[in-house]
Amino acid sequence: MIPDGFSTGYAANYRAYKGEEAVWDDHLKGMFTTHSADSDITDSAAAGTAMATGKKTNNGVIGLDPEGNELKTILEASEEEGKASGLVATSTITHATPASFAAHVEDRNNETKIARQLVDSDVDVMLGGGQNNFLPAAEGDNQEDANLINQAKEQGMDFVENREQLSEADVDVEEGEGLLGLFAGGALAPELHRADTEEPSLAAMTETAIDTLEQDKDGFFLTVEGSQIDWAGHANDAAWAMSDTAAFEAAVQEAIEFAEEDGETLVVVAPDHDTGGMTAGANDSMEMNADILQNVTATGDHMASQLNDERSNVREVVETNTGLTLTDAEIQKIQEADNAASAINSVVSDQARVGWTSTNHTGADIPVYAFGPKADKFSGFYDNTKLPKIIAEAMKLNNNLF
Repeated sequence: MIPDGFSTGYAANYRAYKGEEAVWDDHLKGMFTTHSADSDITDSAAAGTAMATGKKTNNGVIGLDPEGNELKTILEASEEEGKASGLVATSTITHATPASFAAHVEDRNNETKIARQLVDSDVDVMLGGGQNNFLPAAEGDNQEDANLINQAKEQGMDFVENREQLSEADVDVEEGEGLLGLFAGGALAPELHRADTEEPSLAAMTETAIDTLEQDKDGFFLTVEGSQIDWAGHANDAAWAMSDTAAFEAAVQEAIEFAEEDGETLVVVAPDHDTGGMTAGANDSMEMNADILQNVTATGDHMASQLNDERSNVREVVETNTGLTLTDAEIQKIQEADNAASAINSVVSDQARVGWTSTNHTGADIPVYAFGPKADKFSGFYDNTKLPKIIAEAMKLNNNLF
């Protein structure tokens, strides 16, 4: 389970936001490094590939080594030993992190090629966004000529595209059936806005994936990504980051409850890298104030889109969507900013005493949490390439794979 962009700064702020420990806090095991083959700071493609294959690659590359050779992933190795498999994300399902476990492309941005590889793969359950990458240009979408959704149906996959259909999904992986759920043309809506759509929660997708995959008597391997924690970090949008972390925690809770009952399931929570350099504390204050983010109901981008041309309605828009009281100086800052969304996020973060050091990824070391059989194997300090090797050992996969 990958909360994309999450780090210890997010973990500390999330405890303040929630007012109590997160479900993963009791299961902290170790820390790991994240650099890619060609950079001190990784992107999600290289990080995902390292976490999936145990090998370093260059930024932007998925499932290939720096020389272009195809790398076997932990998901593919699981399938070779008869296990079911699944991918769940709140981004497009063809985005870098989920793709790293089942695709092999030189450029992470080639999501139409990734979509073709996913449909041709043996992945049993795929749930997320990205419907546009599976449909042909003739219908206004991104594939040159193929309708990959129809192809998936012909190959025995049930297709669902909204919350209600997902709740009614009923497939038998033991009989060779699968489940493809694409709930938006692009990525799913941020958690702050998901209730206004027909898109399912990350927890609901995770629950359905587990319920479907556990039918396989040989077991299963599932990757779940809380994709938009990372996007919130890029935007320095503290409320978006915390609300999507809460949605991810609900998904982790589903997995841990299943693992507790099952007794034979390992749950690993491992971010791929830090995004934004979030700090727990800002403005020379000795207090944390992230709990006020509970009252925010919209992303900074959404609030900026509600401003009129003169930005004379800053107070109304921001206070209505955040529950905060703005000073005249804060209003002026937003009115005069080149980027209104960025200014709104800055004001909200300042009041929440959440700091940021970047709008990009950072090279921070990353925490790993684990629950279930062999969880203690994740103790220590190591590189991200060790993660799939520990998982393979726990799953008793062929040790020569990595």
